[in-house]
Amino acid sequence: MPDLLFATNNHHKLREIQEIMGHEFRIRSLKDINLDIDIPETQETIEGNAAQKAWFIHDRTGMDCFADDTGLEIDALDGRPGVYAARYAGEGCSFEDNINKVLQEMEGVEIRSACFRCVICLILGGKEYLFEGRIDGIITTERNGKEGFGYDPVFLPNGFKQTFADMPPYLKNGISHRGRAAEKMRKSIKKQTSEPADNSTGSLVP
Repeated sequence: MPDLLFATNNHHKLREIQEIMGHEFRIRSLKDINLDIDIPETQETIEGNAAQKAWFIHDRTGMDCFADDTGLEIDALDGRPGVYAARYAGEGCSFEDNINKVLQEMEGVEIRSACFRCVICLILGGKEYLFEGRIDGIITTERNGKEGFGYDPVFLPNGFKQTFADMPPYLKNGISHRGRAAEKMRKSIKKQTSEPADNSTGSLVP
């Protein structure tokens, strides 16, 4: 079972990625390699943040690794919170603070369409590969569900009657933005490890 180092301090993401990747890979955390460090995410795009975090850890460990970044894009808010989803209510804010701000800004809004986008940056053999996952849905008017994290209680994916926070993990992971990006990464790694190396520099896989 190959090891993959996930460049994150977010234990929610770590658990979710391990569930998504299944038994084909062992996902290692920064704690597993005794690395206690704050990872910067100062870029203005989701792709930029994912790459910044992955290279930051790779440069300090020399290990193949991956990192992700996620944005929630709400049409009625001109794409906000976008790349600032994790800190929308301000530095040091909680998930609850972020949800409260979104619900306040969306009060009385009828068209509530939104999407989650996730980009995973994989550093493998010194090369960078980007994988994108996306899911469309709407922002609910109130919280529903106890599972998940982040904006999950107020995000209702199209075609479903449950928010992400109402879904069992296997269902959410099978359709989520992070699940779709991780599945592309899984397939890419398996293909690369079974074929001769080439000189590609990697690309964004939509």
